[in-house]
Amino acid sequence: MLKNIFSGLLLILILISCSVNVKAQNSKTGTWGIVTVVLPGDSAHKWGGYIELQTRTNTLLYNQPFYYEVKGGISYDIAKNYTALIGTGRYITYDYDNLDEPPTALETRLWEQLVVNQFLDRIKIEHRYRIEQRFFENTGYRNRFRYRLNLAIPLNHRKVDPKTWYIALFNEVFLNNKAPHFERNRFSAALGYQFDKSLSVQAGWINQYNYTLTSAGAKNNLAILLQYRINSKKVKPREHIPSIHD
Repeated sequence: MLKNIFSGLLLILILISCSVNVKAQNSKTGTWGIVTVVLPGDSAHKWGGYIELQTRTNTLLYNQPFYYEVKGGISYDIAKNYTALIGTGRYITYDYDNLDEPPTALETRLWEQLVVNQFLDRIKIEHRYRIEQRFFENTGYRNRFRYRLNLAIPLNHRKVDPKTWYIALFNEVFLNNKAPHFERNRFSAALGYQFDKSLSVQAGWINQYNYTLTSAGAKNNLAILLQYRINSKKVKPREHIPSIHD
């Protein structure tokens, strides 16, 4: 038990260290609003999927909305703690200083990913590996490679069961196949509540650091996630790790 707790705390320190010492890209705190519906695989059904709607604003209270996305995917449980997924989405970005102008970026995205889960007593660990194919209407095609380490720690139960408070932490690194290769780091710390076996809400902080050959900086955001899981009534749901699908 103590060994597992120590391992979890060490991972948390590693995550936090990835997010410090960055300069502000925009002094205003933004807002992310995310709504997700998930059809998870279970012991009787290996196929699943999800759909998600998301909006982002430059400031709090949903002022200056500049980013919208709609996406979804089909998943397959390779084994008990291994899930593969193929997804696609549409992403629209505006200039938040001039919202009446046409979008600055229109993107269609495809991706393939593998999620590996580990359950160490109260500490739940998710490893996510993703490869993206990005098609921009104005700037052409790009590849991107992402790895995310996600932790969930239930507070009042050992699992994320109904009526459970939990802490959610993750750090994700974004890479591409062109210089400078490192593109982005995203760190999040949030508090969540699982109301029943289907509905959960999560609110917290996301720090997103972007890097290009000409500029670099970070922006803080308040992220609010509402998630609904469609569980089969005939099958007991598997233990899951709460996470943002973005």
